[in-house]
Amino acid sequence: MRTISQSRDLLAALLVLSFGCSGCLFLVAAADTGPGPPAALAAGQAPPLPQPGPLAAPRSKEQVGFPAALTASVIPPGSPLTPAAVALGEKLFFESRLSGNGTVACATCHDPARAFTDNRPLSIGIHGRVGQRNAPTILNALYNETQFWDGRVHTLEQQAALPITNPLEMGSASLGDAVSKIAGDKEYQAQFKEAYGGGVNAEDMLRAIATYERTLASFDSPFDHFVAGDAAAISDSAKRGWDLFNTKAQCNRCHALTEEKRDTTVFTDNDFHNIGIGILRHRVVPLAQQAERELAQGDLQAIDTAAITSDQSVLGRFLVTKKPSNIAAFKTPDLRNVLVTGPYFHDGSQETLWDVVDHYNKGDGLQNPWLDEDIQPLALTEPEIDDVVAFLASLTSPQYKALGDQEYARQLARSKVSRPQRDTARAFGPKPVQPKPPPF
Repeated sequence: MRTISQSRDLLAALLVLSFGCSGCLFLVAAADTGPGPPAALAAGQAPPLPQPGPLAAPRSKEQVGFPAALTASVIPPGSPLTPAAVALGEKLFFESRLSGNGTVACATCHDPARAFTDNRPLSIGIHGRVGQRNAPTILNALYNETQFWDGRVHTLEQQAALPITNPLEMGSASLGDAVSKIAGDKEYQAQFKEAYGGGVNAEDMLRAIATYERTLASFDSPFDHFVAGDAAAISDSAKRGWDLFNTKAQCNRCHALTEEKRDTTVFTDNDFHNIGIGILRHRVVPLAQQAERELAQGDLQAIDTAAITSDQSVLGRFLVTKKPSNIAAFKTPDLRNVLVTGPYFHDGSQETLWDVVDHYNKGDGLQNPWLDEDIQPLALTEPEIDDVVAFLASLTSPQYKALGDQEYARQLARSKVSRPQRDTARAFGPKPVQPKPPPF
């Protein structure tokens, strides 16, 4: 087994081509057969700590569909993708000493073997504490205009910071406390010196983690090959699903940069929408009033704690903006590798992609005054739903092909016996009258 120092030397040797003017060529990650279901945990137990492996390696810019110009535009000039910074960031991503008791790392909720998710409905952190949100993938997070489901920060550096001190995630007393756990490590001292020219410190720790995350650009899917001209790369069902995605199914109203042009890259409008998930389980108005009283505008630490640890999580973007129109609105996620990053939505409430499409098909939100105006019955037939799912499955990158095949078969079998969101009468009926928002 190579030492960390040897691995860093190998990374430096391989990252020899320039990425634009400020970074490096990404490496190709090997395929894997999949990790199986998430482990059941005893009370108070944190999840097993993932280990680095081929699927954690930076991705290649030679992938079919890789957006070179877009990628170059989102790499900060002050944080180039140098071999030393990337190697340090990857090591820190798996570093459990950054947590309060040494049991949790970034990789706990963002496991490379699970396409940088944890495949749990709600993430579990230090001492087995269960949060209020589903862990989104880190793959392609570099293209996000905001981070987290409610967009409470804009940069990956900010995103890396908050979980370290969140009491339900990594649980460190402060960033300084986390840094103190590794400051005396001679290998870290050498790596920080090589990457940034100084000692171990919080700012460069977050820069390194963010730099590593910016190497996780995931493309090269069958759909990318289809767009590049290989008509046989995806099935006829997936081709029909792609057409439905942009027409009758209306997915492109949120999962595209504009409705006028088909988006084949990031599949998000970088906006926030109330799609009718989870809102009926909570008394939203009292929670919004509580958030207005307790959360100061821009207090990221307080907003982060409320989002992960309390029922105020259901308020979504409202926690950040305090605008009533943002109540229970959550960020539109990228759809790449969606087949292998379930369960779905901000609360992990939907098990399969068939459940997701069923939810949209019936125009959910009968008692939701803040429901997005684009949510309406779609009248998709069963074959059309299958086609949309086939298209979504075609967005799986090659590193996760085996896992994707396995997960598609599992979800398909599940859809034959359980479709809790299916409501054919509503799907083919008129849009219900939406109630007006109550006064605060």
